[in-house]
Amino acid sequence: MKRKFLACFAALTLGTMMFAGCSANTGNENKTNEASTTPATSAEASPEASSADATRKGVKISIVGSTTIAEPMEKLVEAYKATGSPDNIEVQGNGSSAGIKAAIDGTADIGMASRELSEEEKGSGLVETVIAYDGIAVVVNPSNGVADLTKDQVKDIFEGKITNWSEVGGVDKDIIVVTREAGSGTRGAFEEILKLLDENKASTIVETALVSEGTGAVMATVATKDAAIGFVSEGYLDDTVKAVAIDGVECTVDNVKAGSYTISRPLILVAQPSIKAEAQEVIDFIVSDEGQKIMSDKYISIK
Repeated sequence: MKRKFLACFAALTLGTMMFAGCSANTGNENKTNEASTTPATSAEASPEASSADATRKGVKISIVGSTTIAEPMEKLVEAYKATGSPDNIEVQGNGSSAGIKAAIDGTADIGMASRELSEEEKGSGLVETVIAYDGIAVVVNPSNGVADLTKDQVKDIFEGKITNWSEVGGVDKDIIVVTREAGSGTRGAFEEILKLLDENKASTIVETALVSEGTGAVMATVATKDAAIGFVSEGYLDDTVKAVAIDGVECTVDNVKAGSYTISRPLILVAQPSIKAEAQEVIDFIVSDEGQKIMSDKYISIK
């Protein structure tokens, strides 16, 4: 009787221990299942990050103005987007004056200007950022024997006071003056530097001048007319035209940086003080080492 009781007690104890063990295992399994659901919770958060990216991708940045800056700006934007920017950035080259006005009006986030701002434009409160410097070369046909002109002679040629190359040491041929269109930053800078403006700020460039839309058109006209003279940015010079020295100084990067070549200008971006953060990031990239490397392909870096 005593043995039977002990046997029953032992069996009951063993059963209780087994039941407890099963309960413990069940708890562990539940914890394991709970842990396995954690990644799913994290995955649920990723759509929010994707939503943020989608919102940023919807940001439109408008950059308008100088055709001189527009070409490198396309490359700058391409490089900037390669860093991972999802912004929608549009670049339009329609002249410095148009770019400054668009920045003032708020129809563009960033205006491009390849000349100094006028006092009136400065009074609008725009923030200016110099992104490079440019020398403006006075160019003639490669066959032209004239290699050096004074700044005063260039002024007189463009105002029509000197009309024949023989007056400045060249052959007896009438000079063909070639200029950029009104509103061009290059023309504006050229006029300001050489004082080709009257008291009302109207251009004094001779009315018979051939007007070329864009740097490429100026180059082509001078290259095909042996008596022509024009002006282009130093970075666009090639062997289709010849740059004349001004007061004995050649238009080179070193001379522009040194200030010895005096027909030069800054390249500027302008924006409202309240510029949106995404547009400011574009400007910050342009003045960075990477951006300046791109600018130095055609222009003179600020670094």
